[in-house]
Amino acid sequence: MQFRIDSDQQMQALGAQLAAASGGRGLIYLDGDLGTGKTTLVRGLIRALGHDGAVKSPTFTLVEPYQLGEKNIYHFDLYRLSDPEELEYMGLRDYFDGESLCLVEWPEKGSRLLPPPDLLLKLLHDGTSRDVTVSAGTEAGESMLKSLKPLKLDDL
Repeated sequence: MQFRIDSDQQMQALGAQLAAASGGRGLIYLDGDLGTGKTTLVRGLIRALGHDGAVKSPTFTLVEPYQLGEKNIYHFDLYRLSDPEELEYMGLRDYFDGESLCLVEWPEKGSRLLPPPDLLLKLLHDGTSRDVTVSAGTEAGESMLKSLKPLKLDDL
């Protein structure tokens, strides 16, 4: 499925759709260059699940945890990861317990240590707009994908 994103509000609206589709669990990869809106999308997703505070990029901490009621959400940014083995020292496997929602920016930096994603989002620059392609990697991801709908400006 493809989305044409023309504003931060649309990117956050897509994040809100992903929040509803995921039910607050699963594994979502966000693949895109710097400035394509990955963190903006995550902000919309986490806020749609009920978080009121700031949602910042975990560029220097590698992971930012959010506990929303009984839901655990982990936002990873692996951009500064120098060796995938560092993920083992972080206890990476504990995060992917099947009950949490894990959002991973720069998943290619984690290479072989990361499990396959339920959803893979590819974000590309296109002038001032972004093109977002969403594809499923698991059966759970197929279910999530089926619940996504095209964004309409009237919905924002």
